[in-house]
Amino acid sequence: MTEAKLTLANIKAAAQRIDGAIVRTPTLHSQTLSSITGAQIWLKFENQQFTAAYKERGALNALLQLTDEQRQRGVIAASAGNHSQGLSYHGTRLGVPVTIVMPRTTPTVKVMQTESVGGKVLLEGETFDEAYAHARTLEKELGLTFVHPFDDPHVAAGAGTVALEMFEDAPDVDCIVVPIGGGGLISGMSTVAKDRQPPVEVIGVEAKLFPSSYNAFKHEDLPSGGDTLAEGIAVKEPGTFTQSVIDRLVDDIVLVDEPHLEKAVSMLLQIEKTVVEGAGSAGLAAILSNPERFAGKKIGLVLCGGNIDTRLLANVLLRDLARSGRLARLQITLQDRPGALFKVMREFDAHNVNIIEIYHQRIFTNLPAKGLVTDIECEARDRQQLEALVQALTQKGYKVSQVELN
Repeated sequence: MTEAKLTLANIKAAAQRIDGAIVRTPTLHSQTLSSITGAQIWLKFENQQFTAAYKERGALNALLQLTDEQRQRGVIAASAGNHSQGLSYHGTRLGVPVTIVMPRTTPTVKVMQTESVGGKVLLEGETFDEAYAHARTLEKELGLTFVHPFDDPHVAAGAGTVALEMFEDAPDVDCIVVPIGGGGLISGMSTVAKDRQPPVEVIGVEAKLFPSSYNAFKHEDLPSGGDTLAEGIAVKEPGTFTQSVIDRLVDDIVLVDEPHLEKAVSMLLQIEKTVVEGAGSAGLAAILSNPERFAGKKIGLVLCGGNIDTRLLANVLLRDLARSGRLARLQITLQDRPGALFKVMREFDAHNVNIIEIYHQRIFTNLPAKGLVTDIECEARDRQQLEALVQALTQKGYKVSQVELN
């Protein structure tokens, strides 16, 4: 497998091959995000694909190049979710049996969606790498064709069609910021970007907890692992083929932390009214965490997937409200006597701060027996309104602390 197998001609051929079977998603300018970030932001809405992710493109391009015998036997893949859905959907549509091996940690929504579009799901291992090893074993045992989620020229060429459409809709874009998991998307997109005149700058983004491609690119040895919101790009080892393309064509790779990923998911929902998973928010997260680096650029971002567990999304939105000061949990030390809580409530009323929950703690505390810790979850208009309440309570002699998020 060599880098020469991924060319602009390959990507244009893939675009013709898959035309009509995938959604031609829009690329739209975001006036509000541009104003907030100081850059000109265009969004490519790949979360509008039928399976809500760009992975359909590469999966379909690979399926359409199988021999008749390979189609009859079927294909197998290891995936954290989105590749599995794209492969299952188009495999079923084309009459090709599809087996998917997923890590046991895969969000339930992705397992259910894969099965709903015809894939047979096997759960094996705690990580992608363990699921991958099991899939390669089954490939040999059952005579199936393995379709790699990223480390394959056919898959990368299909992913590259995202860039063809983006530049057609937004020809003035001079920089693309692309999430990196295994590297298939950025390999394809950078091949297109660097063929433009003048060449477009390509910046890759990885979650700080999984800096695999960053390590290879920068010759670093940062640790890899942990619970990231961006599980779609939580890959411990980049592809051999894709990393060779990245090393040649990508200008830089940046890392983003979890709070910025959460903020980006929340902003895209609140501002653009669009749901993205953690990996899909990585490009915006990079700009939010490095505003001076991207200021003034005309940037294309790929919202590469929208498959996020609804409970997780709810947590992200509530945590963002807490970080912004609109939700808070105040710990207030009181004397355990009649009327003590009522006096505190009067301050909340005076500052028009809404109380959501109240928790009393009398037993598990280091206060004297007559002491009382009260946790009050509350909702304010903004951080200034909350700070005014805390200041008023402190001035009246109450000891007040706020539970902080990471």
